[in-house]
Formats: sequence, C-alpha cells, structure tokens
Amino acid sequence: MSKELSHVVILGSTGSIGKQALEVIDMHADRFKVVGLAARDEIDELAGQAEKYRPAMVAIGEAGCYQPLRHRLGNKYHVVAGIEGMCELAGQDDVDVVLVAVSGAIGILPTLAAIKRSRRIALANKETLVAAGEIVMSMAHTHHAPIIPVDSEHSAIFQCLAGESDHLRNIWLTASGGPFRDRGYEELAGVTVDMALQHPNWKMGPKITVDSATLMNKGLEVIEAHHLFAVPYDHIKVIIHKESVIHSMVELVDGAFLGHLGVADMRIPIQYALSYPRRLPSPAQALDFSQLGCIHFQAPDLKRFPLLGIAYEAGRLGGTLPAAINAANEVAVHKFLGGEISFLDITRLVETVMNAHENVTQPSLEDVFTADSWARGHCHEVVKKGKTI
Repeated sequence: MSKELSHVVILGSTGSIGKQALEVIDMHADRFKVVGLAARDEIDELAGQAEKYRPAMVAIGEAGCYQPLRHRLGNKYHVVAGIEGMCELAGQDDVDVVLVAVSGAIGILPTLAAIKRSRRIALANKETLVAAGEIVMSMAHTHHAPIIPVDSEHSAIFQCLAGESDHLRNIWLTASGGPFRDRGYEELAGVTVDMALQHPNWKMGPKITVDSATLMNKGLEVIEAHHLFAVPYDHIKVIIHKESVIHSMVELVDGAFLGHLGVADMRIPIQYALSYPRRLPSPAQALDFSQLGCIHFQAPDLKRFPLLGIAYEAGRLGGTLPAAINAANEVAVHKFLGGEISFLDITRLVETVMNAHENVTQPSLEDVFTADSWARGHCHEVVKKGKTI
C-alpha cells in the first residue's frame, strides 16, 4: 500500500459486521483509518461513531434522516444521504478498502461506485453478487478492483484456493443448519420470530439469522460462490456442519481436501479482508482442539428446507431470476419478522414469485433492478391477497 494507514469506508457501520469491523480497526489503529461511515437510519449510533472515528464523510441511507443527522453533527462532517450519498461515499478519493456490509440489493450501486475507482472491495453483502454477479465481477475485472469475501465460508474458500484454483474439483460450503436443523417439518409450522432469531453458533443481524434458519442464506452463498470463484453449480456442494469449526473446504482433483478451521468469530474474516494479503493478530479467541470433542456432518434436507434447492435452481437458470428470488426473500423475511406471515410462508412466497417471474436471460443493470422492484411489489400483492396462507 502506498501509505502507512489503510483508509477504510464502512457501508453498514451500525450493523453486526460493521460494528465488528470497527472492533478490528480499534485493535489495529496503527494500520487502519476510518474515512467514511454509512448506515440506514440509526442516527444516534451513526453520529456516535462519527464523533469517535472522525471520518471525512458520513452517509445516511434514509433521506428523511438527513436533517436530524446534519443537526446532530453540525458542520464538522460532510454528510450525504440516500443511495446517491452512499455511492459518493464509496467512490470518494483517498480510499483503499470499501467494506460493503449493508443488507440487501441496496449494496449493488455503492459497490459498483467503489469498483469504478478500483478500490478493494471487502464484500459482506451476498445480494450484490446474487442479483448482479455477472455485471459486478465483469466490472471488477475491467477496473482491476479485487473483491475479498467477508462471509466466513467464502473467505475460507478464498484462502484454501490460494495456488490451487487450477486443481479444483468441488467447493464444499459448510452450513451450521441454523436453529431448526434437528426439527421435523411439522414442527416448523409453529416457529416464532424469537425462535428463528436464536442462532446456535453466530451472532448476526435479524435478516441473515432468519435466512440461516431457512437455509436461504446457504442458497444465496451458493450463487455468490459461483460468481466469486467462476465454478459451475454442479461443483458447489453444501454440507451441514453444526459445530461451525470448519468454515468451508475445497476438494482437489487428486482427492485432497483443504479446510479452513477457526472459532465462530466474524472478526477473523473481516480482518483478513481488510488486511489482505497481510495477516494480523486477531481479537478472536484461539481454537482449542482439546475442548472441541467431535465434529459432525450431514447432508442438507431439501424437503425441510426447500429454499436451498430453489436457490440452486434460480442460479442455474440465471438471468434476472436470482435477483427476483432474492428480493422476494427480503420482503418475506421482513414480513415474517413483522408478524405478517408464518415461518413456512417465507418459502411459499419466494416460490410463488419464482414461478410468476418472466426471466431476462442476459440482463442489464436496469433489468436487474426492474426484476428486484417487480418481485417486491408482487410479494406485497400476494400477501395482501392472502395467497400464501
């Protein structure tokens, strides 16, 4: 790097990944400097972060929050709002790394803004590649913008593939299985929001925690891995590993498996993406093999968790279909969290949208956003009419 401090922008600084990234930066204040922060609508928390880290620019996603944030921060910071403001923040001068940790397809445009400036992207937003993977990866290649995955699974694969890409047979994505991995299908009908948010291994935001409970999270990761590593879907496997000690594996042509092991702490892959290719001491605890006991593996049950199979199908068909099912899932999870639909209705709603969507096989970015918008509107209409119940 050209300067002693790596200048970091965090999109989604008030979320789980964003806060843990700031913990990493606190531990290595001699290595990183925060130059930009963005959040959706958490005015007080974002203002507190700005006052602590004193970035050059602060962005608030909800335009209606601009004036309250501006009033709170005064004239000490350059404050911007909306998707345009997030793009301005991501594409500003004097930036080395942009951590994309916002949730949802809203991450696409700021990611592209950073790519156009040839910034390194620390990507913690699955939806960017799920909805617009071909467009994003092509642009990243054109602008020589490296994309370092932050998801523990994709970070593991990225590290295991170092020097081995030409010898790859299969990618193995490990999945914790979520809180309902040992429950029968009949029991899932009575799942409450509180139950779905009790992830056994990871501390994450509500949306991704519900996605883990339905295994949609793993389905989105399959599509993401396809784009990140240019691997056909038939060579991307999913295996349930409830201890979450092996974060993923690669299987090589000679029969060897390389796995990435560590404690279930997102600060490890976050720090790796920020410091790459260097490695730094981590705030996470070390893995104690003497306390580990045994580890378990089992195949995912697509009858109990059909969203994983739906994601595979959407990925193989490609076009705008992944964007549509991703948008449908976002709306469905939001409605489940709000008590409007049941846990099993999440799958029904996504499947309904998938069956109704008119796929555009070679989409432009506009086509992707059109599919996203259509899917959201169709979801609201279906729920309003009660067709998923």
